[in-house]
Amino acid sequence: MPFTGIPSFLRAPICTDLESLEADVAVLGVPTDEGSPFMPGSRFGPRAIREQSLRFVTGRPGYFDPQRRQRYLEGLLSHSRLVDVGDADILPTNVEGTFANITREVKAIRERGAMIVALGGDHAITYPVVRGIEETFHVLHFDAHLDYMPFIHGMEYTNQHAFRQLRRLGNVESLTQIGIRSIRNTEEMLEDSISDGNRVITMEAFRRSPSSAILTAVPAGAACYVSIDIDVLDMSLVPGCVSAEPEGMSYADLRDALRVVAAHARVIGFDLVEVNPLLDVGTGVTAYLGTHTVVEFLGAILGT
Repeated sequence: MPFTGIPSFLRAPICTDLESLEADVAVLGVPTDEGSPFMPGSRFGPRAIREQSLRFVTGRPGYFDPQRRQRYLEGLLSHSRLVDVGDADILPTNVEGTFANITREVKAIRERGAMIVALGGDHAITYPVVRGIEETFHVLHFDAHLDYMPFIHGMEYTNQHAFRQLRRLGNVESLTQIGIRSIRNTEEMLEDSISDGNRVITMEAFRRSPSSAILTAVPAGAACYVSIDIDVLDMSLVPGCVSAEPEGMSYADLRDALRVVAAHARVIGFDLVEVNPLLDVGTGVTAYLGTHTVVEFLGAILGT
């Protein structure tokens, strides 16, 4: 039952010794929200997502999609090729030290050949995660916000700076930001992102042509990292998100876009961030929807 036992992601085996890791997929919790300048709580996101993932575990490994009449992840889970590696070592109030730990653990996971699935935490965690991936790759960023704040007043490690930081990494070939719509984005952030060579796909543009935003952003078969802020979804769907915005994607919009990514590119890792259980409703619907997104995206990437 989902309320019993240790809540590893999808009840996968737990491996905290990364030197002995043998898996195709490694799920890493990154429970920090010190990059969130407004309200805390997303540090509890990884735990909530793991707990909700137990609802997808039945007597048979994997999950069944009744609309497609197909099972997914059965081989991966039945052979223990998905492993939960626990949480990154968080050092409260020491953001740079925490980020160094996250990067080191991601490097260790990648050295063992596993795809990284990072559960946030606020969106600041994407920078240290991506910093730990040493090959060259493209980044797709699903979000209501640009997270491209200028470095002023000594602030550079918040959830508003992650993609300005990330873009400076030499192995990031391109950055495409999809679903942007918040009127709290500033003109300077938009102009800076575009002038840095990034593609910004507003929510309106995405609705006009959902697939082309992805197909033109990443060459077919190219390595790709995907960052998913839960607030890319409409605010009516995600009460447990501090930065939720109106006029967002439906779940089907996001799911279908991620299916296009999985079919078109070689996904080497992804994260899902900004689930805040302290703000969520009693059923944990935001954490559930976040988990649903992770599970279905894994199914689209890895198949049966």
